[in-house]
Amino acid sequence: MARLLAVTENESKLARLRQRRPGIDHLIRAFDAFTERYGNHFAASITYFSVLSLFPLMLIAFAVLGFVLAGQPETLQSLQDSITSAAPGNLRGLLTDLVNTAISERGKVGVIGLIAAAYTGLGWMSNLRDALTAQWGHKPVEQPFLRGMLVDLLSLLGLGAAMAISFGLSAFGSGLADTILDWIGLGEYTWAKVLLFIITTLLSLGANWLVFLWVISRLPRRKVSVKSAVRGALAAAIGFEILKVVGTIYLNSVIGGPLGSLVGPIVGLLVFANLVSRFLLFITAWTATAKENIIREPVAAPPPAVIRPVVEVSRAPRAKEAVGLVGVGAVLALAWRGRRKP
Repeated sequence: MARLLAVTENESKLARLRQRRPGIDHLIRAFDAFTERYGNHFAASITYFSVLSLFPLMLIAFAVLGFVLAGQPETLQSLQDSITSAAPGNLRGLLTDLVNTAISERGKVGVIGLIAAAYTGLGWMSNLRDALTAQWGHKPVEQPFLRGMLVDLLSLLGLGAAMAISFGLSAFGSGLADTILDWIGLGEYTWAKVLLFIITTLLSLGANWLVFLWVISRLPRRKVSVKSAVRGALAAAIGFEILKVVGTIYLNSVIGGPLGSLVGPIVGLLVFANLVSRFLLFITAWTATAKENIIREPVAAPPPAVIRPVVEVSRAPRAKEAVGLVGVGAVLALAWRGRRKP
């Protein structure tokens, strides 16, 4: 009994806290929606296709590398030396053979990589769109097979271009900015470095905001209002920048050592992809559970009342029952007459 009272008291405290703090109430609503709409399961599916898509992308990269380095033996030798010095001893020969194979079989490797990348990329985009649709609380939408593949392919290309711009701006802010400052003669001034860092950070946040605004509002199977996703996209942009910094630190920590060089990148990639997937789906659930986006479904009218009068017809008494009733009546009559005599 005491335990039940404690649970009830805790629930009442939480209810009062949610009434006083709309932000906390919103977070709890988002977490409940994320859990009820299988956010963790969708994030695991997105993570699987994300890692699976890396292998065909690596094939394409090797093919491009083969075309570029086919006529530059000095650059090829320099690349092989850098790979040999950075890779563990048991992988140096394997990686060198991969580079040589990419150069000699660059045409086949590129075609296989493109086909595999298209297949895995479409699977990744389809799962992402289904996950976002579920987090908005919408039912799955069935559409023709070829049209669905074409829409997913266009969405994949658009998202890839947007992410490339976002990561390019981040790389510009982290590395190329100092080079540009040195080139224009302002590399020794601290104020110039701070100003350029602020500008590139704002540009990166702006690019991320546009990317997530498009992802949250346009990738679901059923289109939602862009206005409703503005705050969610801004939160996602800021959070994604933080995740990139944390992910860089985490990958640098797990790659150290021979075993980390072999297993660390794969494990780190799995963790980072799953973290980003969960974060994106939670932000979508947070956006969908905002008060302005909650659609109150009208209460269904009760079914019409049907009045069925029940008429019960008494059956006639049987012969034995009739004789018994007559006898009882006769006895009662005699008794009544006996009482009336003086």
